[in-house]
Amino acid sequence: MSKLCKMIKMKKTPKFSTRKMNRCPICGRPRAFLRRFNMCRICFRNLASVGQIPGVTKSSW
Repeated sequence: MSKLCKMIKMKKTPKFSTRKMNRCPICGRPRAFLRRFNMCRICFRNLASVGQIPGVTKSSW
């Protein structure tokens, strides 16, 4: 879990647009962020395997 101060800082609009930092809204992880789904790779994998993300299926070959 990320620090509470980082989560609060993320929600405020920055002074300049380049200072915006992408964080996962579920767990707060700053790295491995998927912009298309607005979450980190770990949360994406968990939700996709349960079937809660529409249009995403687990591939196997």
